[in-house]
Amino acid sequence: MGKDTGALVLEDLTRRYGDVVALDGLSFSVPQGAMFGFVGPNGAGKTTTMRIVLGVLEADSGHVRWRGEPIDAEVRRRFGYMPEERGLYPKMRVGDQLTYFAQLHGLTTEEASEAAERWAGRLGLEERIGSRVEELSLGNQQRVQLGAALVHDPELLVLDEPFSGLDPQGVDVLSSVLAERARAGVPVVFSSHQLELVERLCEAVAIIKDGRVVATGTVDELRDAEAGRAVRVEVEGASPGWAEGIAGVERVSGSGDGVVLTLGADADDQVVLDAARRAGRVHHFGAASPTLAEIFREAVAS
Repeated sequence: MGKDTGALVLEDLTRRYGDVVALDGLSFSVPQGAMFGFVGPNGAGKTTTMRIVLGVLEADSGHVRWRGEPIDAEVRRRFGYMPEERGLYPKMRVGDQLTYFAQLHGLTTEEASEAAERWAGRLGLEERIGSRVEELSLGNQQRVQLGAALVHDPELLVLDEPFSGLDPQGVDVLSSVLAERARAGVPVVFSSHQLELVERLCEAVAIIKDGRVVATGTVDELRDAEAGRAVRVEVEGASPGWAEGIAGVERVSGSGDGVVLTLGADADDQVVLDAARRAGRVHHFGAASPTLAEIFREAVAS
């Protein structure tokens, strides 16, 4: 995923808040029709980045391009944005709210009303379309917020913690909707601390730390980059902590009969295997495929 390719391209973005550096040369690109996870610790710069893409904030330097061109206000009207903090009118009814947001994005009154009804149904809100937002559960308010981002059929979706507050059924509904949008060619960029969801849904991710991208690529590419650095070992009858202190082992995950060992660059896997044999009967010894959560922890720790 090269720096200069993709439907949405961010190039060397910097942003300061006084003495605080929020973004420090941040760059990544999102292909057309991709589900793209944007993850990082709290305060890493995710929300600042999203607000710059949407024009809510300006970068101190750097560029954001959409399909090769700079983004202006007219282009941004064709984007959909879901902020982490809810931006809804609590006393407005769900249907009126979705209709209003659709009109803000240029739909006629009739088009907006039809779109509001369609998306309320798709998001499981058809029975609450006449309810005030303040009367809804937090999860249903989250669905309305998503509907506000989708109601004008945007060309790009940018979502900040969209799964926050949703129950498993709500997560399934949202996941299905986002996958549909991606299959229709819409790039979907979302942040989430629920890394298992990001791993399941996204073709590609960018991991950000201290305003910089520290790892980016497809999930498989990031796994391949870690390949050979971790091994899974299953040892029958091994005492707890048997893998601690082995030369070249940087981290031990798990306990009991099965553990995952992260190896340093100079580690000798045969030394590790010999230690496992001394600990007990080895049932399995082989390369471990890291989860996104493990890749994330490694990337932000370095």
